[in-house]
Amino acid sequence: MESTEHVTVNFPRFGEFTYTQNDVFTFPWGLPGFPNLHRWIALNLESQSTYIWLQSLDDVAVALPTIDPWMVFENYDPKLPAYAVAALEIADAGDFAMLCVVVATADAQEMTMNLMAPIVVNLRARRGRQIMLENSSYSVREPIPRKTPAEPEAAAPSEQ
Repeated sequence: MESTEHVTVNFPRFGEFTYTQNDVFTFPWGLPGFPNLHRWIALNLESQSTYIWLQSLDDVAVALPTIDPWMVFENYDPKLPAYAVAALEIADAGDFAMLCVVVATADAQEMTMNLMAPIVVNLRARRGRQIMLENSSYSVREPIPRKTPAEPEAAAPSEQ
């Protein structure tokens, strides 16, 4: 049965936000660095549409910026280990989404993405886990390429 009870929380980073229990993802094993934080919600902010912020409900001071890895690395081809598929009860490809944590320097001039350990969430069961891709060549700090500014269009020849 779906819960429609609305809960309003004031997140230090994002301000007031209302969610229902149906919006909550459970991470039974926590996340590396946050083993005691088990309840998270995904925030997709209009002002930062590229990012999906994983916001902890157990510690409202903790929020992780993540990105769909295929938005940046079209050829990303992770192989989920069998234990992850079983632990997250993934029955088919439509059951899950994958997010990668982004780390930025203080001035945001350099940004990296953790492609070696994506966060996998079962969208149906609302359950997630960060998965280490064993025997992969992916990096935990893969530089995110910057788009080069567009070349200015050549000026049209003037009429004389």
